[in-house]
Amino acid sequence: MITLHGFSVSNYYNKVKLALLEKGIPFQEKYVGVMEKSPELLAASPLGKIPYITTTAGCVCESQPILEYLEAAYPQPPLLPKDPFAAAKVRELVVFIDWHLEIAARQLYPSAFFGAPALSEGNAARIRKEIEQRIAAFQRLAKFAPYVAGDTFTMADCSAFADLPLVGMATKAVYGEDLLAAAGLDYKPYLKLVGERASARKVVADRKAAQAK
Repeated sequence: MITLHGFSVSNYYNKVKLALLEKGIPFQEKYVGVMEKSPELLAASPLGKIPYITTTAGCVCESQPILEYLEAAYPQPPLLPKDPFAAAKVRELVVFIDWHLEIAARQLYPSAFFGAPALSEGNAARIRKEIEQRIAAFQRLAKFAPYVAGDTFTMADCSAFADLPLVGMATKAVYGEDLLAAAGLDYKPYLKLVGERASARKVVADRKAAQAK
């Protein structure tokens, strides 16, 4: 059986968890913190990051390689289109959500969520410009028709459902406005749509329970 290692507050952990649930893959969860870089953690995830999974064949770390492994090993139901070009466009969108938009917004998380000192005026302005550029790029790719890559739920939705709320909340906390909404991106109906799926309800419930602790 697959074991998912990490914790339910992490958006990248929840991205993988959502994919596992969508595919109906049996799995178990094991809490792993990242404050202490134990030899066991570093053996599974060389940078000491979560999530990672263990399988009968070994460990896989980083959320997107994990999803790619799941797609190859458990192809039904698919989270990628059959057409190679359409599949590439979904993967492209994942990169823009995870590695451009969310990573830019992640610079705000210490101040927005964890009580770190407020950013300097210069840093806040620099990060805001970067986030706004990434939002504009994301808007050029996202379809919301009704899912983020088109008419079918894909692995891009696993990223978007986990990441977009954090971008909105972090920018609201630091700048006093949700920069996604300020850019004209009406993403709340999309979150509601995905949130009605059984997989998403489970992810959200477990995240809230972990936050309450």
